[in-house]
Amino acid sequence: MSDTPADRPRALVVYESMFGCTESVTRAVVEGLEQGGVDVVVAEVRDAGRAGEEEYDLLVAGAPTHAFSLSRPGTRQDAVRQGARPDRAETGLREWITALGPDEGRHRPAAAFDTRVTKVRHLPKAASTRAARPRRVARVSPVSR
Repeated sequence: MSDTPADRPRALVVYESMFGCTESVTRAVVEGLEQGGVDVVVAEVRDAGRAGEEEYDLLVAGAPTHAFSLSRPGTRQDAVRQGARPDRAETGLREWITALGPDEGRHRPAAAFDTRVTKVRHLPKAASTRAARPRRVARVSPVSR
């Protein structure tokens, strides 16, 4: 049996990145999935649309940790004041997850990852913890910058 594109699993990778670190980790995640034989659709959260609009077998979500959780409008504006591009503050993974319907992604495997500073090694909460909660997804080990 040949490994045609129709036979391959498909992943939707949605990420939020203010300064580019989470975007870099996302590229590594996408590369690993592709090397594993997965077709990947990757989208920055502003361009992601609704998860139900895509056909996928796996949802992967990545975000930076802001104030021990997913970013909020205020924390994204703080990031802009620190040098992030203003267009990256338009929306975040928190809002994208909230906009999902109650059953979108519920019966598909999912994973979440986050990036965070190394000054505080053991944060009590992190972006992946919050991203995983509404979808009951697996949380993968953090990547620090």
